[in-house]
Amino acid sequence: MAEQQNDKSQARVIGIASVIWASSIFLSRVMGLVREQIIGRTLGASRTADIYFASFTLPDFLNYLLAAGALSIVFVPIFLAHLERGDRDRGWESFSVIANFILVVGTVGIGLLMVFARPLAALVAPGFTNGSDIDTLVRLTRIILPAQFFHVIGGLLSAALQAQNLHVLPAMAPLVYSAGIIVGGLVGARYPELGADGFAWGVLAGSIAGPFGLPLYGCLRTWMRWMPLFTFRNPDLKRYLWLSVPIMIGFSIVVVDEWIVKNQASYLGVGSLAYPQYGRTLMKVPIGMFGMAAGVAAYPTVSGLIATGRVVQAYALLTRAVRLMLLLTFATQVCLTIAGFEAVYLIWGLFADRFTSSDAQETATVLTFLCLGLSGWAAQTVISRGFYALESTWLPTIIGTAVAAIMVPVYVVLRRQAGAIGLAVASSTAIMVYVMLLGWLQRRRFEREAAARGANLDNSSNMLGGALRLALAAAIATGLGLVALTLAMQWLPGVHITAILLRATLLCTFGIAAYGFLARLFVVSEVAEFEHILLRKLRLR
Repeated sequence: MAEQQNDKSQARVIGIASVIWASSIFLSRVMGLVREQIIGRTLGASRTADIYFASFTLPDFLNYLLAAGALSIVFVPIFLAHLERGDRDRGWESFSVIANFILVVGTVGIGLLMVFARPLAALVAPGFTNGSDIDTLVRLTRIILPAQFFHVIGGLLSAALQAQNLHVLPAMAPLVYSAGIIVGGLVGARYPELGADGFAWGVLAGSIAGPFGLPLYGCLRTWMRWMPLFTFRNPDLKRYLWLSVPIMIGFSIVVVDEWIVKNQASYLGVGSLAYPQYGRTLMKVPIGMFGMAAGVAAYPTVSGLIATGRVVQAYALLTRAVRLMLLLTFATQVCLTIAGFEAVYLIWGLFADRFTSSDAQETATVLTFLCLGLSGWAAQTVISRGFYALESTWLPTIIGTAVAAIMVPVYVVLRRQAGAIGLAVASSTAIMVYVMLLGWLQRRRFEREAAARGANLDNSSNMLGGALRLALAAAIATGLGLVALTLAMQWLPGVHITAILLRATLLCTFGIAAYGFLARLFVVSEVAEFEHILLRKLRLR
């Protein structure tokens, strides 16, 4: 009875955290779309837009070297272990040692990249040969670089809050960050001579106020103790480095895919770097809402289950999270594929001078091929956390790095053969190969962990079967949707707002309805489960 009550309590914690993060990520993606809309309307698909997007490569590289994206994954178990023993002082001591280490290393890294930004520009975008373009790229890079300091330290502060199941302020941080970029962009739009600089300064201001400022405020309210400690002898720093080093030194396809695409797209015509970026912006909405929200919300509980030896329950929770997430992600993939032009034009092209219908069509075409990997991008955010909960950071990194190394020639060949579309195909292929390998290896790892405890994984805890049936349903629904698109273009031609809205509504409704029917026909249990959850939330059942 006590165990059942504990399970219900854990489910309630995950449910509340999921709602908080799903709401935050949804609002963040909406603000992200507003942000990108302003970028698109201000910079269009011009060379300036290409340069602006390329200027994030070096800052993102530094962010990656500092393992900023994995700070919560690595630090939450460390901090949580001290809290569970009732030793908050030791927890904040560990925080201080790790934060001070990052502070020193990050400052050195920012300084070096500031100094060598110009020679490194040739590696970032080798296709940019105009001196003025390179000057702009270097200037924007130097503005954005210091923002990484606030992202990284803020990530550690957010991890400390999440370990205490305090999710609201960390969840609000991306909203404030996007707001900073929007304000910077609006100022830049008011003064055209600023060009992309307004957005770059907005990145810096937003990172200070959001990812750093809000978690800092939250930690201060929990009586944070940030002490001037710096020692390599601290066992938690050693543990942090051991878990983070593979993420720091490995170049997983999850991270380098975007770098490779930007690098190769710089060789193509004007706008070819911007088109994939605008497409990714639309993809990030379902990735964040479904994949990231599920991963972030489930991770502390999965870690707790593994720590207490309940490996079978942990894997069952991961499997359920992945399959429910894929149900929703594939539905979005169908919609974005058949109504991609309408979505792109509504956001960037409507009433805009610098983003034409031709640009919208180019972006939508690239988006279609990027969407082939949408389920993979969403799934890896959840699956990877299963490894991190087991404190296995090396294997995902090794697999991701191997996939990246093998796929680099594919990016180059497909870029030469098919331009931006070829890069989109290479990107989707790479992430799908990675996530299928990762899912297979994860099940084997959990089987070994369960066997070591005298247990076996439930056969119903299988990600692959449900995923394949959902993929088949999505593929057929997309095919039917493309036929409907041909008819819709005949009945509702043009790019005026009425035709765009009607086509988008009709196509998405038809595509999602067909997908839902086919998924139920293929006996995907998550359809009925999702309907039950939805009706229960609406108090209809």
